[in-house]
Amino acid sequence: MAVLVTGGAGFLGSHIAEELINMQYDVVVLDDLSGGFLENVPGGATFIKGNITDAEIIKQVFQTYEIEYIFHLAAYAAENLSHFIRRFNYENNVVGSMNLINAAINHHVNCIVFTSSSAVYGNNQLPFHEELPPIPSDPYGVAKFAVEQDIKLANMMFNLPYIIFRPHNIYGERQNIGDKYRNVVGIFMNQILQDKPMTIFGDGQQSRSFSYIKDVAPIIAKSIHHQDAYNQVLNIGSDAVVTLNELAANIASIMAVKLRIEYLDTRHEVKHVHAAHEKIKKIFGLFAETPLEEGLRKMFNWVKQHGSRTSKDFEPLEVTKNLPGVWRKRES
Repeated sequence: MAVLVTGGAGFLGSHIAEELINMQYDVVVLDDLSGGFLENVPGGATFIKGNITDAEIIKQVFQTYEIEYIFHLAAYAAENLSHFIRRFNYENNVVGSMNLINAAINHHVNCIVFTSSSAVYGNNQLPFHEELPPIPSDPYGVAKFAVEQDIKLANMMFNLPYIIFRPHNIYGERQNIGDKYRNVVGIFMNQILQDKPMTIFGDGQQSRSFSYIKDVAPIIAKSIHHQDAYNQVLNIGSDAVVTLNELAANIASIMAVKLRIEYLDTRHEVKHVHAAHEKIKKIFGLFAETPLEEGLRKMFNWVKQHGSRTSKDFEPLEVTKNLPGVWRKRES
């Protein structure tokens, strides 16, 4: 019996794979290394290079290993960029997920654990709670909600057990700080290491709850042992709320540099993102929440050891109309 972790060479996926190995599971990691790194795959895991959009690779995995659980984390999670890569977004985040859901049904998997996103809520009532009707504000959120809905239909039709998590703004060790389109904590740290100002779209008053990776990953990994979590949708993350201006000031202080911010034109995005967590706490009990400053310091200690990373342009863009100016200059 084995556990399949898709995206297990990525940020959140590698931490969950590590937790599962510590729980004495045999772990199979499937990742195409488009956003992850081989060095992230924990020792003891079996690594298979492949993309979830390749139905033949999925078939081979399930023929070779008796998969008991699926932790599905493989995705291209760039909310704001998803407007400009619609086909790529849906092929990778929806069609690829259908290959896994089909396999889960056909091979009688005990549970599929899916990491969705708070992006499904869009501009919604605050704090976001699980009973709110989702109104995604970008194609990435649409994709995540579509997969949620399909998993629920698979449960209704085929009795496929599931657990759906909606995390938000996770940061910490192993985050790809070289990705200029997503993960603002990593972007800020990478810019400082390159002696550049931190860039913020708009006035910086956008508010977010930032969640430290080692607070989140263990709960997701252990969820398969909590029957009350089965067939539920659960927000997971921090309750503390900060603005991007406050985040930038915190990071500058921790990295011992002068605060330098370059404000860019406002872009289309949700202004405030913070979620309610009463439901998950009722199931799992109270759990640790690392203070933001402490979590940022731990991440920076890891970043110092690995250094800055070169940011690559996403290619090819499918739409360039209304592309944020800073991206357009670099893409031209």
